[in-house]
Amino acid sequence: MNSFSRLVLLSICIALCIRGGAFAAQHSVTWDESTDFDSFAKSNTFKVGDKLVFKYSPGLHSVVELSSEKEYSSCDISNAVNSMSAGNDAVKLSKEGTRYFACGTPGHCGQGMKLKVKTVGANAAPTQDSSSKPSSTSASTSPVLKSVTSFVALVVCTVFGFLNFI
Repeated sequence: MNSFSRLVLLSICIALCIRGGAFAAQHSVTWDESTDFDSFAKSNTFKVGDKLVFKYSPGLHSVVELSSEKEYSSCDISNAVNSMSAGNDAVKLSKEGTRYFACGTPGHCGQGMKLKVKTVGANAAPTQDSSSKPSSTSASTSPVLKSVTSFVALVVCTVFGFLNFI
């Protein structure tokens, strides 16, 4: 392999290692009455490109997206902008701002089954509330994916580099 090809390969490997940090997170939300949604929202950083995945028993619960803080606070689900009922519903956080979700089952929102998510820019620093205890809601966060991707890219580059010198 000539020097130019090695330089290109090295550049690609470096780019892969750096790019490993740009993956979106998938936040799995256990959508039931026992989940502390305020703690979940405070203990996670939601960035543009991330996904929320609501997991619940269809027929028992549903997810409705509300258009305003007022509707969210009063649990007014009559003008929902989106309604989901499959039990494994993904919502992509495509822009900065606040989004409001509530359970569509009568009475559940009033019992606290609602979630307010503030989405920040894709390059924003994490803003986790360190005083919060982890909630029963799980989030598959991107740091693990970043590390694995970077490690795999590094191994591939090392192997290719080693094979080229043999």
